[in-house]
Amino acid sequence: MEGGRETPKSIDEYIAPFPPEVQAVLEQIRSTVRAAVPGAEERISYRMPAFFLNGVLVYFAAFKRHIGLYPPIRGDARLEEAVAPYAGEKGNLRFPLDQPIPYDLIEQIVRLRVQQNLAKAASTKKKR
Repeated sequence: MEGGRETPKSIDEYIAPFPPEVQAVLEQIRSTVRAAVPGAEERISYRMPAFFLNGVLVYFAAFKRHIGLYPPIRGDARLEEAVAPYAGEKGNLRFPLDQPIPYDLIEQIVRLRVQQNLAKAASTKKKR
């Protein structure tokens, strides 16, 4: 994310200022999430594109050399192992722009987050 820019009002507005090759990656991530969770709501949150369904599913952002994906992945050992090569200091994921972006892995992450959010929502309902 380039500093000093105004907060975008939509994901389209967020993607627009990036170079075409970065725009293509961001649009493909967006399409991947939308295909995995057609009912997810698109928002800008923390100045980043985000998808919500019973809470946040994922945030993503473009940086100079990578695409960041948040929040950290927890709760599925095999998926945690698969994302380990991309994990940053705080567990957030960094996909280098000079390497192929693992869209299939992003889809798996989003599907896990849907399950986690639905389980959390069900648990919250039971407590009421």
